[in-house]
Amino acid sequence: MATGGPRILIVEDETSQLQLLSYNLSVEGYQVFTATTGAEGLLVLDEQEVDLILLDWMLPHVSGLEVCRRIRRGKATRHIPVIMLTARGEEDDKIRGLDTGADDYVVKPYSLKELMARVRAALRAKSGQPENDLMVYLGLTVDLVQHRVSIGNESIPLGPLEFKLLRLMIGCPGRVWSRDQLLDRVWGDNLNVDTRTVDVHIGRLRKQIARVTDENYIRTVRGFGYALDKSS
Repeated sequence: MATGGPRILIVEDETSQLQLLSYNLSVEGYQVFTATTGAEGLLVLDEQEVDLILLDWMLPHVSGLEVCRRIRRGKATRHIPVIMLTARGEEDDKIRGLDTGADDYVVKPYSLKELMARVRAALRAKSGQPENDLMVYLGLTVDLVQHRVSIGNESIPLGPLEFKLLRLMIGCPGRVWSRDQLLDRVWGDNLNVDTRTVDVHIGRLRKQIARVTDENYIRTVRGFGYALDKSS
């Protein structure tokens, strides 16, 4: 186990996968805790403070979905980022996993490089600190110092809320955010807004981007939320 870095709990019942993840995360400087069942994972959370959870969907006795639900209900654990690991790749399954409160979703077999990037992105989103002052995704650039957004040489003027939405989404390209997650991350504890407000500001963000390009950068996931996903 590494010391000093962010603390990550892996809940995975496949021994080979558990060992592979534990080794690679430790090499990257993370402190690693492990569990092979959902019940054991919840027990670790009772005893340890962790910064992120890698959670397998198919666990014995207590499923990963149920573990995720319990994590989100717990006062001390509800804000811990959860990345679900699963062989289920259909969009309905992804939405089901995200609906339980998972922050991200990685389909097996996965690239270790991609998984490590998603871990870093989830930890950045938790801390609110990006790696660089410039965040770039397929030609779209967000300058965090000057609060400027551009595509190529074309500037895109955004209001403060649209800028915060885009900053959040560009930190995890391809990730599907629910309306509730966007509401929580961008509007915080403001009780005077609801999920329809998210739709309004996503619409404004799309409109401003459309002024300089015909490319569709924001994908709607029907009945759930949005993703920064130009490939759509």
